[in-house]
Amino acid sequence: MAIRIIVKEPDAVLHKIAKEVKEITPNVKKLLNDMAETMYDAEGVGLAAPQVGILKRLIVVDVGDDHGLIKLVNPVILAKDGEQFGPEGCLSIPGINGDVRRAEQVTVKGLDENGKEVTITGTGLLSRCFQHEIDHLDGVLFTDIAEKVYEYVPERPGKE
Repeated sequence: MAIRIIVKEPDAVLHKIAKEVKEITPNVKKLLNDMAETMYDAEGVGLAAPQVGILKRLIVVDVGDDHGLIKLVNPVILAKDGEQFGPEGCLSIPGINGDVRRAEQVTVKGLDENGKEVTITGTGLLSRCFQHEIDHLDGVLFTDIAEKVYEYVPERPGKE
């Protein structure tokens, strides 16, 4: 596994539509593993292949819940329900957050890294993350759909 360089806005690759993966090869599996390692290294909760400069429909997600690390090939959203509104950030747009309206719950279908079809329903943060990463596959960034965009200032422990 290897840590990849995360592509930053305004790189054109972030605004293009990723191509469907026709076959899960050893290279695709390696890319998914590299993406997971890159996401963890950057302390993110999701990463899409275009964010490492590769226009393939691949995402990795780990929001720290019971699902653990999820690797999906050619993910699609089958159903959406409810609504949530809140802040989002992106590893490709450091220092910026935005308030984004998303579905509270989504059901996503795709292939796992072994080519088995999987369907996962997520709520809350997992739902938001699925929607955010799948948007990346269609060249859509959270800043394109945010109702408000603002600079992110991390909290500093010990500073009152």
